[in-house]
Amino acid sequence: MSVQRVLVTLGALAAVPLFLIFYILFTESALARGKGLSTSKVRPWIWLLPAMALLCIFLIYPTINTIILSVMNANSTAFAGLKNFAYIFTDNSMLIVLRNNLLWVVFFTLITVTLGLLFAVLTDRVKYEAAAKALIFLPMAISFVAAGVIWKFMYEYKPAGTTQIGTVNAVLTGIFPGFQPQAWLFNKSQNNWALIIVGIWMWTGFSMVILSASLKGISPELLEAARIDGAGEFAIFFRIILPLMKNTIAVVTTTMVINVLKIFDIVYVMTNGNLDTEVIANRMYKEMFNYRQYGRASALAMILLVAIVPIMLLNIKRFRREG
Repeated sequence: MSVQRVLVTLGALAAVPLFLIFYILFTESALARGKGLSTSKVRPWIWLLPAMALLCIFLIYPTINTIILSVMNANSTAFAGLKNFAYIFTDNSMLIVLRNNLLWVVFFTLITVTLGLLFAVLTDRVKYEAAAKALIFLPMAISFVAAGVIWKFMYEYKPAGTTQIGTVNAVLTGIFPGFQPQAWLFNKSQNNWALIIVGIWMWTGFSMVILSASLKGISPELLEAARIDGAGEFAIFFRIILPLMKNTIAVVTTTMVINVLKIFDIVYVMTNGNLDTEVIANRMYKEMFNYRQYGRASALAMILLVAIVPIMLLNIKRFRREG
């Protein structure tokens, strides 16, 4: 890195705190000298102004601009109406993209939350709880790119009769002598499931930790009273634990859905969306940077936004109702 780049980077890092210091000193000085400006009605808005400005610059403006670009042609020079959206919902390759995202949303979310809840309940009953939870949560310490690289090697395929260097094929051929090695990432009937397994491996630990915290909040006296009354462990789980944890389960489920709708890293690293494994974020990247179809890329971004916003609104409504 050149000296000029270092100086530019340092200047950019110093600019934000210096601006905030100047803003604080200037506004406080103006409030001190002004008549009636230091009232409780004016001061909060002055302090909120920087945050609102950043919100407009980095969130509201890009959203509006994306909406505009989504109804423009490929190079954003002419109005195209809803042609980009029509293409997404009629083109065969785009329908595969939407199908893949649906598979991720349904199965990734269902399995991740279910396994997280199962691990939370089971680890709560063993003496080595901390070690077990640390082991399950460990994949979250790895970046998604690194996880993709690791699992790409684990799914490595060699023809039958040769030494399998991929962990999955090596283990399966070792356990089941008649098992035929599989090209997990090249077989169209398997590759999407192979990618979803990587996502589940990554996020199950997160679900477990959040759900475990909720489980710890259930009164042990309540559970013990149920056992004294003759309730079995399954009855306690389904009639006491699950109802008391339903709000936390809803939060974790919402978080998983939002995360999986934006899934990109794992698919990009492991298959780059080839062989019918593309998802919306991956296809949006290709439309923007590979095909230079800015209108279609923006339309895909709007589909993601439309899919995520209702989920967030439902979650906010539920929080308000509980409050």
